[in-house]
Amino acid sequence: MADQPLTSRGAATYQRILEVATREFAQHGIAGARIERIVSAARTNKAQLYAYFGNKEKLFDAIFFGSLERITNVVPIDADDLADWAVRLYDEYLRRPDLIRLATWARLERQPAGHLVAGHGQYDDHKLRAIAEAQAAGRVRQGDPFDVMAMVIAMSMAWSPVSNVYAATDQEPSDVHEGRRTLLRACVRRAVTAD
Repeated sequence: MADQPLTSRGAATYQRILEVATREFAQHGIAGARIERIVSAARTNKAQLYAYFGNKEKLFDAIFFGSLERITNVVPIDADDLADWAVRLYDEYLRRPDLIRLATWARLERQPAGHLVAGHGQYDDHKLRAIAEAQAAGRVRQGDPFDVMAMVIAMSMAWSPVSNVYAATDQEPSDVHEGRRTLLRACVRRAVTAD
């Protein structure tokens, strides 16, 4: 990806492209996203977009890897309370449904099996160490730390925008969300607490 713009006007255009492209990719996927729609909604042109990002694939990468960084920073793991981590992930999916949709498109269009991204360690290693330490201290049940992490994340996604059962939204009554949080917290706690 090219360097980010230096002027305030260029930075504003760059940010508009990211925001519009995030919505476009979340809704249509990589193959279905259209540069024409992105530049029109971002009030720019293809030359500017390509100068900043190179091509559509690199634009998706910038957004997707940015979303991975965001969820890692906004919802940091707490291996001593994986149930709370699952609830915080649930809440983040309500706030930013586009994040989980981007990951799903990456899974469908790029990596149908195995790890979602090459170099997944930069996103997972600290989580796996934290889980392994909690296991060693007897607070989290034994098992491959990656599998424990995957299970907790999967449980947190039960009502996510890509659920094949029911996709929740932030427009639902707060008591409905609170009931789901309570259930999720209890189920994760029961699943991961050491015997």
